[in-house]
Amino acid sequence: MDERDVFTGGCACGQLTFKAHGAPKRVGLCHCMTCRKVTGSVFNAFAVFPADQVTISGDSRSWEAVPGGQNRFCPQCGSLVFYSDGSDEIELMLGAFDRTDLFKPTYEAWTKRRESWLCTPDLISYPENRGEVTS
Repeated sequence: MDERDVFTGGCACGQLTFKAHGAPKRVGLCHCMTCRKVTGSVFNAFAVFPADQVTISGDSRSWEAVPGGQNRFCPQCGSLVFYSDGSDEIELMLGAFDRTDLFKPTYEAWTKRRESWLCTPDLISYPENRGEVTS
């Protein structure tokens, strides 16, 4: 595996880290109220990797917004680093990667909650969860 296929990141204080191998399965934005609240931003940006391609190191705590959905954050600095729901995927927050401009989102979910000033014409839009495309 080429070094360019390994992506590292973690929390603000460096205690909770990750290493992802290979390309993400998909990259997206979410405008739902939970993502807005847990990030403190108007949307959440994330890359979804197969769980077996990601190694997590350090201590984390979780907060469950939906049954089985674990928003994982650093107990020291509070940074949200990843989301896991027990499936074979893991969402890594784009802002938690060590390098910038790695991945470009291709879709956005919960666009009915998107800020009116945010223009994203190149993305596939879902009014709620992924599955139903808007026209």
